[in-house]
Amino acid sequence: MPVRRVACQSVPDLPHATWSNALVVGQEVVMSGQTAHPATRDAAQKGEPLGAYEQALVVLRKVQALLEAAGGGIHNIVKLVVYVTDIADKDEVGRARRDFFAQAGSPYPASTLVAVSALVFPELRVEIDAFARLDVDLRTAN
Repeated sequence: MPVRRVACQSVPDLPHATWSNALVVGQEVVMSGQTAHPATRDAAQKGEPLGAYEQALVVLRKVQALLEAAGGGIHNIVKLVVYVTDIADKDEVGRARRDFFAQAGSPYPASTLVAVSALVFPELRVEIDAFARLDVDLRTAN
């Protein structure tokens, strides 16, 4: 099965990273968990930390950029796994998902939300794993 590494200018693979941001394996787009870093670090250094809503939107836009670079769009997302460091953020993350997916004109993807004790950097509140297939278009769902 052919595998293609996704090159995305707005979400570049870091030269020191030991992972790829996204790969296309057949029709499946396999993505690493995405966070709002480095925007979260920059905002925290300015004394204006990003809340869960803002972080979730940054992450979902990164997922969208990776999917578009892979040849698809947000209508190809079939499942999300959302990790939050505070379960109280679930409503803000849900609002961000509603606002983001309103543009797709399709049903929401399947989803799981999990509270975790920490993410890789202390200012991070949200990380999202997105699962997508280029041969699936949720806009055609009944």
